[in-house]
Amino acid sequence: MKYVDVVLPLPLEDRFTYSVPSSFESVVVPGMRVTVDFRRKKTMALVAAVHETKPPFECKDILDVPDIVPVVTPQQFRLWQWIADYYMAPFGEVYNVALPGGLKAPGVYRPKTETCLALAPEYRDGRALRVAMEILKRAKAQAKAFAVFLELSHNDTLITDGAAAGTSVEITRDELMNSAHCTAAVVKSLVDRKLLVTYEREVGRLNCDTQPCLENIKRLNEAQQDAYNRILMSFMKKNVVLLHGVTSSGKTEIYIHLIKQAMEQHRQVLYLLPEIALTVQIRERLQRVFGNRLGIYHSKYSDAERVEIWKKQLSDNPYDVILGARSAVFLPFTRLGLVIVDEEHETSFKQQDPAPRYHARSVAIMLAQACGAKTLLGTATPSAETYHNATTGKYGLVTLNRRYKDIQLPEIRVVDIRDMQRRKMMNGPFSPVLVKSVREVLEGGGQAILFQNRRGFAPMMECKVCGWVPRCTNCDVSLTYHKNMNQLTCHYCGYTYKLPEACPCCGNTDLKGRGYGTEKIEDKVMEVFPEARVARMDLDTTRTRTAYERIISDFSAGRTNLLIGTQMISKGLDFGGVGVVGILNADSMLNYPDFRAYEHAFTMMSQVAGRAGRKGRRGLVILQTKSPELPVISHVVHNNTSAFYAGLFEERSLFCYPPFYNVIYIFLNHRDENRVSTAAHELGNRLRSLLGNRVLGPDRPAVAKVKTMNIRKIVLKLEKTIDMGKVRRCLRSEIGRLESDTRYNSLKVYCDVDPL
Repeated sequence: MKYVDVVLPLPLEDRFTYSVPSSFESVVVPGMRVTVDFRRKKTMALVAAVHETKPPFECKDILDVPDIVPVVTPQQFRLWQWIADYYMAPFGEVYNVALPGGLKAPGVYRPKTETCLALAPEYRDGRALRVAMEILKRAKAQAKAFAVFLELSHNDTLITDGAAAGTSVEITRDELMNSAHCTAAVVKSLVDRKLLVTYEREVGRLNCDTQPCLENIKRLNEAQQDAYNRILMSFMKKNVVLLHGVTSSGKTEIYIHLIKQAMEQHRQVLYLLPEIALTVQIRERLQRVFGNRLGIYHSKYSDAERVEIWKKQLSDNPYDVILGARSAVFLPFTRLGLVIVDEEHETSFKQQDPAPRYHARSVAIMLAQACGAKTLLGTATPSAETYHNATTGKYGLVTLNRRYKDIQLPEIRVVDIRDMQRRKMMNGPFSPVLVKSVREVLEGGGQAILFQNRRGFAPMMECKVCGWVPRCTNCDVSLTYHKNMNQLTCHYCGYTYKLPEACPCCGNTDLKGRGYGTEKIEDKVMEVFPEARVARMDLDTTRTRTAYERIISDFSAGRTNLLIGTQMISKGLDFGGVGVVGILNADSMLNYPDFRAYEHAFTMMSQVAGRAGRKGRRGLVILQTKSPELPVISHVVHNNTSAFYAGLFEERSLFCYPPFYNVIYIFLNHRDENRVSTAAHELGNRLRSLLGNRVLGPDRPAVAKVKTMNIRKIVLKLEKTIDMGKVRRCLRSEIGRLESDTRYNSLKVYCDVDPL
């Protein structure tokens, strides 16, 4: 008798044992899916191990085996186990996030099919066909459709030659209807007369017929070629290399040449991007070269599409290049040779919810290591950890300081908006120099980008009499006003509220919005620049894949000439006509209660500035701030990365933060505030007895209530030399003890390793 240990797509640590009926014994192997009865529900489980050791309890039989071959490779299994261990998440959560939904539930995925037509067997000779044509003489529409079918399928030669049917061409029902200009009813009549028969043919959802055209690859300029050669040299010594190239230096062209080299060696490439929006532009560039050897994988694709890509990667003819967002690290690869992590500094690579809270950059490096592949990290503004690893010799380092075609980096002008507001010179959120610069570039036929990292109309509504601010009943945050929907929205739980007609505290009807969101910026732009063709790019306008593509393609083609956006526009988009970029309020990024605030502000401002002047003449960036004297502003203006990180590392080392220390956040959630506070203090004291002053807190985070759950946070700062395995075992043990305590029923505790 055989038994299987299975993993369920649930937040559970344990594996569950089921018996294997004799009919399935010869087919079940690790990595296959099996249908099991779990808590009286049919659940799709993943086989982790097959053995003959009878457990000391009565086992249920597995119900079904839907797979012929494993859908998860041993290599993937080991990687997922590493993710579960490192990020302190149950393996079931990793399995749930990694596998497309269509592979986790029975009967969810159905292959896409199309109806095809074939000549009925009894009419597959010349004599029978002539009889059929006689039958259809009075039905002109049917006769025409039948004649078109014979022509398209190459069966028309049977009438003239009188031979038996040879090889015919497959004809779909839609193809016949289009060619014969007939209706579905006409085709149905031919089937009912038993002249044609129908059958279903499986077709892919992601067909791309474009053939690879490697001659479309552009030649590298001198600086790019030098960087390319140095990358190859670095790969001989290091498994991970950082390409630190200024914005618009042509890093993507270097990636394309590296992909070509990997394909010539019959190796696969994984190309990771931080945002789905970026795949639109990069896909077009890669498809011109690699055609149907390129596959796309991200969450905006339908579940069925992702299942098909997954299965194709397991086939004998997988994609050579996969372009995707962070979830692409979970795909199966059989001969991976190169992993490219573009814009590696981006926080979007870090998964937040649901668990596991993995960082795609770290997982990509581990994936490459497991496959014997190399990893290239590319960015103009490296993350602190990556920059430290590169400058200390752990990673290889290649710099590219020249923009493509030697175009100068944009001029950055700092505007003190505090002084402008005092002198009443501001036009809403726009300084006079910004208005003048944008107007000039639009009149000259160019484009402009305005960056405001707040969506909605107004980040906060306020009563002008008593100061009352509407707040979310589920979360500890103020509500954002969305003018287009005329409602207040919580950006944490998504709950919406009707805008009150009067203040509930004093009855005043004068409720005003405070601050500027992208909606309000859009309204103000229409007022100040009535001639502008405006587009807005934020979460509200890009909820679908087609919306992303439409906004980007319209701006690229010049159909719009002024783009307003949140941080989405800072992430590697390539627009050739942008002459001016306006950063409307740099202080919203700087004044954030987080140790990474200045790092994130520096990278975001530098990246947004890099959208200007990428082709043609030098671009202009207007950086509006109330704190022009801050060193970080000066470093952005002069593109002084080394000076910025020198100051940052000194500060991080002094206060025991990454890259010199490992940081783990422990979050405790409960509906009852007193209970979560008590539990947090108890856990903090237990950990402090084991880890000493490495434990800080518990404390209330900046947002202490989300979705009715009260939150407390404990911070662990751990030196690099500490045994992290022991720390994780200690944490699992103490968290398990706390969660099993009946005083803390419904308490949720989770760890965020390497938080951003």
